Amino acid sequence: MKKSIVAVFALLLSLASFAQKLPADQILGTWKCTDYKIEVFKTGNTYSARLLWSKEMFEADGKTAKKDVKNPNEKLRGRSVQGLTHITDLVYRDGEYVDGKLYSVQDGNTYSLKGKLKSLNELETRGYKGIPLVGKSFKWNRVQ
Repeated sequence: MKKSIVAVFALLLSLASFAQKLPADQILGTWKCTDYKIEVFKTGNTYSARLLWSKEMFEADGKTAKKDVKNPNEKLRGRSVQGLTHITDLVYRDGEYVDGKLYSVQDGNTYSLKGKLKSLNELETRGYKGIPLVGKSFKWNRVQ
């Protein structure tokens, strides 16, 4: 009986330590999902990310980066999408990244963004308009 109680206690303790929040700056670095590769960096007290690669980033020649042609600001439509800072204002609060903005080069819209580190090498984000329930999630892996 004592061994069972000790085993259960050890299991609960290990689960509690796994569930601990990772430090905020653990999000820094390069991340990749199926369609995108980004670099997360710190700007003051918030986090941002630049677009390093996407499967739709280049023209048909495979070398020329596409332009930001769907940007609502006509003056920005000539800029390259490669290296574009498209995630801004992410704030670390209570173990999650919240209040971020995600600019989509695909449609020129800006979405709300939130995220959470699932582990040192796994990040999950969700972009949405209005409420998170109506949005799209991305699972990212850290690039070593």
